Amino acid sequence: MASSSALRELQRELEAKANDLSKIQKDISKNHQVRKKYTIQLGENELVLKELDLLSEDANVFKLIGPVLVKQDLAEARANVRKRIEYISAELKRLDTTLQDLDRSKIARKKRC
Repeated sequence: MASSSALRELQRELEAKANDLSKIQKDISKNHQVRKKYTIQLGENELVLKELDLLSEDANVFKLIGPVLVKQDLAEARANVRKRIEYISAELKRLDTTLQDLDRSKIARKKRC
C-alpha cells in the first residue's frame, strides 16, 4: 500500500512539473508571436520614415484619423514616426529580455526533472 501512495505522489509531482513546462512553453510561443508583430511594425515604420525623408520640406503630408485625412506638418510626421520606432524598439528589447528569462526558467526546470 505504501508503494501505491508513493507512486501516486510521484505521478502528481511529474504532472505538476509537466504542467509548469507546458505553461512556460506557451509563454515562449506567445512572446514569439508578439515579437513577430512588433518586428513587422518596426520594418513598416522604418520604411515610412525613409519615404518621409525623401520628401521636400514643402510637401503635403496627411494622417489618417478614422475615415478622415488630416493635413500634418512634415516635421511633426517625422517626429511621430521616430517616436513610434523608439517605442517599438524598446518593446522588442523588453520582449527579448522576457524570452531569455523564460528560456532560463525552462532549462532550470528541465534540469530539476
